[in-house]
Amino acid sequence: MVVTAQHLATEVGLNILKRGGNAVDAAVASSSNLAVVHPCCGNLGGGGFMTIHLAGGKNIFLDFREKAPLAATPTLYQDSKGNVIPGLSTHTFLSVGVPGTVMGLDAALKRYGTLPLSRVMAPAIELAKDGYVLQPGDVSFLDRGAQGFAKHPNAAAIFLNHGAPYVAGQRLRQPQLARTLEAIERGGTAAFYRGPIARAIVAASNAHGGILSLQDFTDYSVAWGEPVTCGYHGYTIVSTPPPSSGGTTICEI
Repeated sequence: MVVTAQHLATEVGLNILKRGGNAVDAAVASSSNLAVVHPCCGNLGGGGFMTIHLAGGKNIFLDFREKAPLAATPTLYQDSKGNVIPGLSTHTFLSVGVPGTVMGLDAALKRYGTLPLSRVMAPAIELAKDGYVLQPGDVSFLDRGAQGFAKHPNAAAIFLNHGAPYVAGQRLRQPQLARTLEAIERGGTAAFYRGPIARAIVAASNAHGGILSLQDFTDYSVAWGEPVTCGYHGYTIVSTPPPSSGGTTICEI
């Protein structure tokens, strides 16, 4: 079974399973596609968690959450009196963490996948190049950001249709994202964390008051560990440990 928030990403993951890939192959393929077909939430510039249950019964957790830049401080989002400055941690370049998704998916694929990165990323590259037809649900997500896109020409050029919001039935193409995905497919994590992609992100951060550095990217690493587990009515719950709050909260409940 493959479940995602967008039907095209789900279909990609399911096709991977049908063609002999395992669950991790499918998860990485689906996640790569969500960066294309679910731009509100699927991501290359964010991070995540992966909980893996192996056939032999072993449970494993992978943490590839975004990390704070080295220059971050405990009072980064506060004024001189210690009050939180509204919006500083959510709507400015100071809110941007060091991305973990690219390294996390690559690490999972290398350790537990069976297919090469080129195979699992090919559908995402194709969808970014050729585009996909927007459904009402896709359009509703884009509509939420339309006013924000209009303020930034680079975003407007992608997520607005000649200045107007997209409507269902139109095709969204993302050629720049396709080139980024191709660079990752060819060069792996090094292409993202040590090459022109990292330099471009850092340059944008510096130009708009952010604090990301190239050292933040070269220092980034993922962490393997164990999930949090607890019992409930004879069942064993296996979920994400901190820094996620979900697994701990479920077990406390």
